[in-house]
Amino acid sequence: MYTFRISLLGLCIGLAACQSPTSEQAAITKLPVLQVGTSVDATEYAQLLAPGAFARGADRIQINPDKTQGLQLLDRDGRPLAGMPGAFETLDHRIDASGLLIATVDKKRQQALLVRVEGGGRFAAPLYLPKTRYAIEGLCLYRDPGQNDFLFVIGEEGIGEQWLVGQRGHPLAQALLVRALSLPPESGFCQVDDRSDSLFVNEEGVGLWRYAAGSEAPLVREPVDIRAPFGGVAEAVAGMAVVPGGLLTLDPGASALHLYQPDDGQWESVATLALKGLSEPEQISARTTAKGLDLLLVDDAGARSATLDWTPRSPAHSEPVIQIMPTVETAPVPSLGDAADDPAIWVNPKAPEKSRVLGTDKKGGLVVYDLDGKQVQDLRVGRLNNVDVRSGFQLGSGQVDLAVATNRDHNSLHAFAIDPANGELRDIGQVPTPLSEIYGFCLFKDKSGDLHAIANDKDGTFLQYRLDGRGGQVSGELVRRFKTETQPEGCVADDRNERLYIGEEDVAVWSLDARADAPTQLEKVVAVGGPIKDDIEGLALYQGAKQDYLVISSQGNDSYVVVDAKAPYTVRGRFQIGLNAALGIDGASETDGLEVTSANLGGPWSRGLLVVQDGRKRMPESNQTFKYVPWSAVADALGLE
Repeated sequence: MYTFRISLLGLCIGLAACQSPTSEQAAITKLPVLQVGTSVDATEYAQLLAPGAFARGADRIQINPDKTQGLQLLDRDGRPLAGMPGAFETLDHRIDASGLLIATVDKKRQQALLVRVEGGGRFAAPLYLPKTRYAIEGLCLYRDPGQNDFLFVIGEEGIGEQWLVGQRGHPLAQALLVRALSLPPESGFCQVDDRSDSLFVNEEGVGLWRYAAGSEAPLVREPVDIRAPFGGVAEAVAGMAVVPGGLLTLDPGASALHLYQPDDGQWESVATLALKGLSEPEQISARTTAKGLDLLLVDDAGARSATLDWTPRSPAHSEPVIQIMPTVETAPVPSLGDAADDPAIWVNPKAPEKSRVLGTDKKGGLVVYDLDGKQVQDLRVGRLNNVDVRSGFQLGSGQVDLAVATNRDHNSLHAFAIDPANGELRDIGQVPTPLSEIYGFCLFKDKSGDLHAIANDKDGTFLQYRLDGRGGQVSGELVRRFKTETQPEGCVADDRNERLYIGEEDVAVWSLDARADAPTQLEKVVAVGGPIKDDIEGLALYQGAKQDYLVISSQGNDSYVVVDAKAPYTVRGRFQIGLNAALGIDGASETDGLEVTSANLGGPWSRGLLVVQDGRKRMPESNQTFKYVPWSAVADALGLE
């Protein structure tokens, strides 16, 4: 069920049956004053530029019915400063210190385009998006915290798309499709608030919706306002404008202007103002001034200037999360849907550049990749969930490196021998367990050289097995059992210090002695809250020359938290993996498993490699993948040793 937070004033102006507010309420909800000025120009689309615009005297951009100068940059007196020929419709822009990025639709070609206007007023060559299979009804730009520029395109019958189109106001050589969008039917207007990563989309006859605009965000909508009697919209929502801390929307049928601002993460109605003398206004543009807002209102007669003495309260300031880019993306796992889960890294001792990344496909098997992300093996052996690797395991008369994964088809530990010469895996059997829903897993090698497998169940049960392969087959002896109160998954062992770290998804990361005969008393490392938002998923250990770090997948806020691996477990920082526009690799989100190594694997991995599962594969949308990040990028960003 959706919950609406609409103020008393917004309801009472929209609904005639409301009683007059008390004097105290009236003082709190003082109505902003709107003054509509004279006609500006006969145009259907116009947008104001921010004060102190990039080009001297530049005041606004507009679409001119005259095709010889169809897209124009104008000064405050309406005189053209520069233009681009053509017939266009709909309009949005982003501005920076040296130029202007404009998005519009070429009516003749029926294609969306981007064009940059430099500081001197020169229009650069446009970037055209590929033709759509639908008529474009509206579009809007979005600039994310990494200064990547995106274009949202809205079509008929609920069709929409998000495209990566530029960086820092400069169009890319080629637009990249990020994701398809399922939007409300009969939508034609949108705007994005970059500060809150909010995409606003209208639904004709229904109201206004908010979506998260980030390229890794889930496609989930929440209502901002809906049509009366359930909300404050009299007829419909059309044109919109975003200002710092505020949103303005038009109701053409009622000739009304709605004002909204965020409160505790949700957008609430502030006021609804009558637009007397305007005939079904559908376009609005706004910019801040010392006294409030300057507006451009466009109706059937053209554009009119207006002023509004409303300054939205300053939005709460939050420190931006550090963005780190992936440099390699693996080939997708074979299975559809939520399939990729947990990676492990096998280090080739003689040729580190030929090391391997193992990734579970929890709907079908284990996939092996090289350091370029190319798939080199696919073992269809069952629903494998978590995987880990250790070197130097005695198997019969020889030694192999060993990978072990939890097999959910058989609630078993599934073992694979890794050829130390070339990294090739072969199936060497399974070790049964009594677990009913085997889930997370990690390996631990104690100081005597014994290898232990530690698996958990969704009910919180952990079983620790001592593995033995001297008879030519892998077997396991149960040596310890312990339990968390709620569901765990992530698990990683520190062989050097004989410590075990486990993640209880909705509670905390815990540490305990990893030795088979040691007590199972849990020590809290870091709890959910602050930088970590549940679920706690993958755990990995970076063991450096001077310092060890625990890397945690904080799935609830699509980020990764780095903590000292020794008490008092100081939190060193948090980061997100954003998209790499230059390489055409999307970011990572909804991460389940991750792994890290400090080994020098050569090239960009000279200080180590971080591998994370990507729960939302975009740009283009496909089966899930794993992303590679140089550890040097993490260390430099967080100031790690």
